[in-house]
Amino acid sequence: MRRHAKRYLMLVALLAASTLIVACDKRNAYVPPPAPKVTVAKPLRKSVVDYLEATGNTQAMQSVNLPARVEGYLQAIKFQDGQHVKKDQLLFVIQQDQYKAKVKEAQASIDSYKATLTQAEIEYNRAKKLYAEKAGPDTEVVKWQTTRDSAIASLESARAQLDIAKLNLSYTMITAPFDGRMGRHQVDVGNLVGGGGQQTLLSTIIQDDPLYVYFTLNERELLRIIKAHENKHDDPKGKAALEMGLSNTTSYNYKGTLDYTDLGVDPQTGTLLMRGVFPNPKRDLLPGLFVRLRAPVETRDALLLPEAAVGVAQVGHYVLVVGDKNIVEQRPVSVGTVVDGMRIIDKGLDGSERVIVNGIQRARAGGEVTPEEAAPGAPAAAKP
Repeated sequence: MRRHAKRYLMLVALLAASTLIVACDKRNAYVPPPAPKVTVAKPLRKSVVDYLEATGNTQAMQSVNLPARVEGYLQAIKFQDGQHVKKDQLLFVIQQDQYKAKVKEAQASIDSYKATLTQAEIEYNRAKKLYAEKAGPDTEVVKWQTTRDSAIASLESARAQLDIAKLNLSYTMITAPFDGRMGRHQVDVGNLVGGGGQQTLLSTIIQDDPLYVYFTLNERELLRIIKAHENKHDDPKGKAALEMGLSNTTSYNYKGTLDYTDLGVDPQTGTLLMRGVFPNPKRDLLPGLFVRLRAPVETRDALLLPEAAVGVAQVGHYVLVVGDKNIVEQRPVSVGTVVDGMRIIDKGLDGSERVIVNGIQRARAGGEVTPEEAAPGAPAAAKP
């Protein structure tokens, strides 16, 4: 009897322990988390303009040093440093007294030689008449002819000296050679300038409207332009359009044209030097700025995705595509330029794929996701 009771108690204990173990197993069982939610959208297909992009630097269209071309004391400065001036506006005045005196001296020499020439002409004509009448020797004719010719030469020399004197006098007044902006003055009033046979730099003037922009293209980009235009019959007088943006903006607010291309590709760098010209009526652009440039090459249909939906790995660019069974695939793609915040996809997609545009960091290649379609229209901007 005791033996049966003992077996019974052992059986009850075993059943209780089994129940406890089963209960613990149910409480600690692993339950996989739900697939992460992501937003998917098909690439946007639209007509886009392909641009050729480059970087460059602005440069003044003209930059001229203004030296003192004659010696004298600087008498006046007629502008403010940094001022915009007009062509032929007076900028500097050098003491003029000695140069005005040189003009008067040259003019007096002319008057003297004119009088000498007049007398020589009279005596020469009289000597010829007397010689013709056999009333005078031929030596008198030769004498007065020589005197007349000498007076003519002296008169021409005096006139040349007058021209030089007037030219030197004009150099005492330095004027602006074109509309532009002045630099700072290098010499103060009262200083002797142009002395010692050397020119003294007074200031510099630049033409800042319009401005030049210099940039380079490599061979691949140059061949791309040639190919894009090989079937076009462009107006040979027309100039290619350029757009320019500053380094602190993403837009291209300045419009200009291609002005010059170098004679050939530099064999050492494999690049071609080019130049654009941009109006600058507000003078808000300065020479020496680093700028971004782009030029339209061709218009074509393309696929676009939000730029943040395109990842970059060691092998290149990629996007995350959701398949039929909601499994994520990492798809390599070739990309183009950015258009209105959207990245052009040149290769790797046909437009029917569901691309993850939101929740990219929650998805991984080979994993399952719960996709939600983006709102109708353009794909939404990608978010983590």
